Amino acid sequence: MLGSKWMDNSYMQLTWAMMKTGIIGYGGGPSVIPLIRYEAVTNYKWLEDEEFGEILALANALPGPIATKMAAYLGYREKGTLGAIVSVLAHIVPSGIAMILLLTFVQYLSSAAFIQGMIGAVTPVIAVMLGMMAYEFGERAVKGLGKYVGFGFFALAFGLLQGIRIHPAIVIILFLGYGAFHLRTVAALQRRKQRKQQQTVQHKEGVTRGMD
Repeated sequence: MLGSKWMDNSYMQLTWAMMKTGIIGYGGGPSVIPLIRYEAVTNYKWLEDEEFGEILALANALPGPIATKMAAYLGYREKGTLGAIVSVLAHIVPSGIAMILLLTFVQYLSSAAFIQGMIGAVTPVIAVMLGMMAYEFGERAVKGLGKYVGFGFFALAFGLLQGIRIHPAIVIILFLGYGAFHLRTVAALQRRKQRKQQQTVQHKEGVTRGMD
């Protein structure tokens, strides 16, 4: 009963969720994002998938580690400035302490066979997690933009990032700008379509009344 009440507290939820993502998230920011997404969207339902994707895109365009920016946003969204502080500290302090404790053994651990085996075993798991998240985001992009435009944007992004090797932040800003333009254009077209439908209905009603 006490444990249940403890975990119902928003600060405790933020602390526990960010501690898990900070400690378990092996491999840097990109590998932590699926863990943060699970806690924020699936486990505690702080965000919808669409909002998480938008915040992830914005966080990628800002300087600094992606994981701490996501932790700060989630904390601020739930409990304001204090929540952001608690969330970031819960994310970085446990892993920081672990790094300090293991620092004296780093030379030994980096060359130890069992550590190399652990790294080799966990790498496919991280790849699958990132792949699943990328697939889900891509599926929503295709639904929102349409099949041809969505796949065209995938190819364009790949070409900019891997072919021309433009900085990812610049690519994200460009696509965010187009997304805003696309959204406004679609909304304007929908309003125009609705006005035409209303005019058609009014015209038909006028004709019907004239015949009466």
